[in-house]
Amino acid sequence: MSPSTTRAPRRAQAAPFPLLAGLAAALLLAGCASSHGLAPQLTATDADTLASARSLGGTSLSAADFPQADWWTAFADPQLDALIDEALRDSPSLAAADARARSARAQAGLADAQRKPTLGASARVSGLQLPATIAPEPLGGDFKASNVLMLNFAWAPDLWGGQRATFEAAAGQARAAEVDAQAARLTLSANVARTYIALAQSFDTQDVAAREQTRANRLRDLAAQRVEAGLDNQLQLRNADTSIGIARQQEQAAQQQIDALRNALAALLGKGPDRGLDIARPQVLQAAAPNVPAVLPSELLGHRADVVAARWRVEAAARGVDAAQAAFKPSVNLSALVGLAAGNLSDLFGSDAALGLGGPAISLPIFDGGRLRAGLSQRDADYDLAVASYNQTLVTSLREVTDALQSARALDAQIATVSDATESARQAFALADRRYQAGLGNQLDVLAAQRPLFQLEQQLAALRAQRLGAAVDLDRALGGGLVPTAPTSSMQTHAGTITP
Repeated sequence: MSPSTTRAPRRAQAAPFPLLAGLAAALLLAGCASSHGLAPQLTATDADTLASARSLGGTSLSAADFPQADWWTAFADPQLDALIDEALRDSPSLAAADARARSARAQAGLADAQRKPTLGASARVSGLQLPATIAPEPLGGDFKASNVLMLNFAWAPDLWGGQRATFEAAAGQARAAEVDAQAARLTLSANVARTYIALAQSFDTQDVAAREQTRANRLRDLAAQRVEAGLDNQLQLRNADTSIGIARQQEQAAQQQIDALRNALAALLGKGPDRGLDIARPQVLQAAAPNVPAVLPSELLGHRADVVAARWRVEAAARGVDAAQAAFKPSVNLSALVGLAAGNLSDLFGSDAALGLGGPAISLPIFDGGRLRAGLSQRDADYDLAVASYNQTLVTSLREVTDALQSARALDAQIATVSDATESARQAFALADRRYQAGLGNQLDVLAAQRPLFQLEQQLAALRAQRLGAAVDLDRALGGGLVPTAPTSSMQTHAGTITP
């Protein structure tokens, strides 16, 4: 799909009534507020001008679709699936995003109501008594009552499209808020996944520390035996105690991190910290090979919720400019009041009780101290701000895709390198340990072989977690399976038309 973009402010429409148009022209000749010289300054970026082919070079470009809506199921961990489902159901942050979307829809409804005719009914009974000392009879001295039934009609025809533009601006903001609510769901699911991955890494780090402590304890036992046999001195024993202490501290630190991450997951679910205690150790998570659709970058416009929301805000700002331009034109207000009025209730429905008032009113701004020009200038600046935000969001979206893709490729290479180094370190430690037990080496050799193995195992656990995080980042950068509704108009500016 090739998503369309947003149109810039359109010029005022022709007046539908020739008589009113002629009157407006005459009034304009007499002098009125002018919008001359005011216009937006910025142009939306064409996505295809943001070159990315070389940065994405060497990557498998797939004809497959963008990520699925439930992209996290690729990690094949049922507990992670259940946690994200729970977060999407119960998180207060999503409830807040939905409330903001409802509020924006209500604002659009108010703007729509403002451009429609109104009809109201009223009934009133009132009385008046003037003192005879002020007004002689028959006006003074007696209580006079009046009974009135009225229908009140009012309508301001939208001659120049300003009211419609105001409504469309509010509707655009409402659409942007709805897309923001979808983006909030993607952000929440990604945060749950990344926190879950960090929890898995903390358990792996704890395992490494436990294995190191086991090795250190065994070395201490051997050192104690050799000291007792007079083959080693206390230095070897103290070195073993130091290794045990370091490994124990690493294990305790990992447990602290596990507790903190469980608390963080509980908060993301909208629950108390006790909910985190029920989260079991994650399964062994696997990340798929990095893969991006071949239709980047243009197709990204329709899948990134933040890009779509930014485009809706450009659309809303453009309609705001239209509304500000329409305010410079003549306006017509139609009003009518019909009803019944009588001093006595028995006369209220008689033929003589009819009451009527109404007619059109035409107004045109002539001198307003620059209020309308300042308002239009502000709307132009709002439009430029929305376009700049859209352009920045588009640049950021492509950067995030490229970052995640390059990180995944680099981390795959690092994991392979560190895995080979870890295996070599493991073999070196096993050889030093056998030589030590056979009396051919000393404990310093064993400790020297043990230290890099411990460090490499920790590094490998961290790299695997980073690789899983890069997979989350890539799915999120590609839109996370969302296909939000984008504006269907063309994006125009004073500099021309762009079709990303």
